[in-house]
Amino acid sequence: MRQTYHIRGMTCNGCRNHVEELLLKIKGITTAHVDLEKEEATIEMEDQIPIETIQETFNDDGGRYHIHRQGEHLQESELIKEQIQKGKGTGFFYCPMHCEGQKTYDKAGDCPICGMDLVEEQNLSTGTVYQWTCPMHPEIINKESGTCPICGMNLVSMDTEISSEKKHYQGLLKKFWIAVVFTIPIFLIAMSDMASDNPLYKVAEQKYWNWIQFALSIPVVFYSGWMFFKRAWTSIKTMNLNMFTLIGIGSGIAWIFSVFALLFPKIFPENFKSAEGNVYIYFEATTVILTLVLLGQILEAKAHSKTSGAIKELLKLVPSTATLVENGEEKTIAIDQIEKGFLLRIKPGEKIPVDGYIVEGSSSVDQSMITGEPIPLDKSINDQVSSGTLNSTGSFVMKAEKVGSETLLSQIIELVNTASRSKAPIQKLADRISKYFVPIVIGVSIITFMIWAAFGPEPAYVFAFVNAIAVLIIACPCALGLATPMSVMVGIGRGAQSGVMIKNAEALEKMNIVDTLIVDKTGTLTEGKPSVEQVIATNPSDEKILIQYITSLNQYSEHPLAKAIVHYGISTNTSIIKIDDFEAIAGKGVIGTFQGKKIALGNDKLLKQQSIFISEDLKTKVIAEQEHGKTVSYIAIDKEAVGYVSIFDAIKKTSQKAIEDLQRIGIEVIMLTGDNENTAKAVAKQLNLDRYKSECLPEDKLNEIKKLQEKGRVVAMAGDGINDAPALAQSDVGIAMGTGTDIAIESASITLVKGDLAGIVKAKKLSHGVIKNIKQNLFFAFFYNVLGVPLAAGILYPFFGILLSPMIAALAMSFSSVSVITNSLRLRKIKL
Repeated sequence: MRQTYHIRGMTCNGCRNHVEELLLKIKGITTAHVDLEKEEATIEMEDQIPIETIQETFNDDGGRYHIHRQGEHLQESELIKEQIQKGKGTGFFYCPMHCEGQKTYDKAGDCPICGMDLVEEQNLSTGTVYQWTCPMHPEIINKESGTCPICGMNLVSMDTEISSEKKHYQGLLKKFWIAVVFTIPIFLIAMSDMASDNPLYKVAEQKYWNWIQFALSIPVVFYSGWMFFKRAWTSIKTMNLNMFTLIGIGSGIAWIFSVFALLFPKIFPENFKSAEGNVYIYFEATTVILTLVLLGQILEAKAHSKTSGAIKELLKLVPSTATLVENGEEKTIAIDQIEKGFLLRIKPGEKIPVDGYIVEGSSSVDQSMITGEPIPLDKSINDQVSSGTLNSTGSFVMKAEKVGSETLLSQIIELVNTASRSKAPIQKLADRISKYFVPIVIGVSIITFMIWAAFGPEPAYVFAFVNAIAVLIIACPCALGLATPMSVMVGIGRGAQSGVMIKNAEALEKMNIVDTLIVDKTGTLTEGKPSVEQVIATNPSDEKILIQYITSLNQYSEHPLAKAIVHYGISTNTSIIKIDDFEAIAGKGVIGTFQGKKIALGNDKLLKQQSIFISEDLKTKVIAEQEHGKTVSYIAIDKEAVGYVSIFDAIKKTSQKAIEDLQRIGIEVIMLTGDNENTAKAVAKQLNLDRYKSECLPEDKLNEIKKLQEKGRVVAMAGDGINDAPALAQSDVGIAMGTGTDIAIESASITLVKGDLAGIVKAKKLSHGVIKNIKQNLFFAFFYNVLGVPLAAGILYPFFGILLSPMIAALAMSFSSVSVITNSLRLRKIKL
């Protein structure tokens, strides 16, 4: 027995090998092959092994990996639901600085590399478990709708929202207020020394107030701020030095120094003592630093929650319940109970829960939440509807086709999550600098201490100590590390809201420098909904038989033109006959036989290949049709062309304006089409395209892109068909129409949900805005550190007598990361 499962949590080949080893340890599994790229495991087993057994093996190994069936969405997992109810979130967390790329963790905590708080991944299972309760008897909780077994009242839906993100924020807030309560009196005691006649000394001697400061500092250090010391220790132990290394060393040394000064004042030299002979203590500096850093973490957590705002908005599009139509009766069910084939009633004002098509009724559907386009579309029987879109007016019944992770909305959310965790090439610079940043800062801190100790005014060691700590505290590698991922996360989310789906950050960055756009014609520039205009036979009496031949021949083809011909044949009540020896010839047409007659339908290339004769009169008629922008295929029986079919595919209303906009911003648009020269010329003229190539086979498009790239051009390719897939993969940025084939979408790095060129203009604007924002963030981070570290070291003291207190340094450090995130959040308002 063979089964294929989806595996989450793998980041490298080492993970892949380890997962295979774990699977092979399970009794009953004979072979296991794991694909890292697809995140899939193909397992051969003697008998069906419960998926829970496999997950238990992963849990025993540390719970890093998660398994679920292909096509099963995470929301369907009882394990995930249980985690949400317990406040543990979805079970998928990642580092906002993407230290380990796409790696996710199964619980909240700190990143083992940089120490940052892990962020919960948003998906359709985040925060909502569908349950029903009785309004009169809240102890009654069911997984399904129905009536209360006690009083008979209808059960009502209840949402259990326990966000891991919210829980983390509340935890930080609690620690912060405890820190504030104990820090304020320490600060007031320390600042009272500045009074000429300190009133506190009338109550007790200074040494007793020092002991009070020590006692008050313990909750701040060992509860509120303890996580910073844990992170600092982890960073030193693993040699992944970061912001918490500097905070831990700086504030830790200040506190330990103060404790020793309190317990053993005699061991300190005179340079560390005041005129009264007391050793300076820094409990107030330690607690204020930790409190301010904690404040920075709270602001950062708050800002982080907004960076995934686009995904949260998409999540809100999914209703918690749906109305099931069964045996003529309607009942309310949870969205995760919907199965393929279910009939669902969608009422006015309701959101559509899954993907499917209308089987009864009609309405106007607002798709702006997915496509970004504000105009509602009229929908009637057999029209497709997508999850998350809004039914505006009428009521209709739809049949569920795609549920759970298969729905368009779910795929969009997964794509945004994956893309948000990818690294842009521009981040490499920040990564290289961050690697050496902390050791350099520690070195600068040591040099600062030495210079002040040797050349500073008395008490020299006190000045040296304070300034060295200020250098450690003010430096912020965190701001540098967040500069790129924050912009990418917000930018990709903003694109998703406008129907521009970006597969990875590299594509987002490359789109900014694209100077050439290759476009296919059918389905890209045109509607992609070709319709047969007429079938012409050289002998008019043969028209019906020719329609029957071409309809029957095309029943085996998936090409859009073939479907148009079949649809036309059916609409004319043509009976379909069996065709033998069917063959589709890429870029040319189709051939087959019926009762010994060889039938061909295609372009002149096909006819030349098959040595078929075309009369001059027929050629003239075909050329006339092509010059009007129509696609024409010859019909041949045996070795003679006996007619043609004329197909029209309207140019999209948005194509011309989009091309003008692209040309205005410096992008050259080139059309490559498999259609004939006359049709291509007519379309190019209508769209004001200076460059085009006709009769292109898939390899021709591929080679043309290679030639342009060899000339130094940065090429984007927009297409929608199977024949576009090689060119999409070769281009610097592949752009697929969301209305196109799955293989085209898979080959592309950007997908336009609505499927028109206006989306490319949006993608270009988004790319430009994100890269500009990243550069601003990097400038803020570089400028902050380049300016802040020398200030903390005391570079202005010889000239202006200005020193930077470690407490002010802590405040500046905390706000540096917040400023980077806040700047990134501006991308949510970018106009596309």
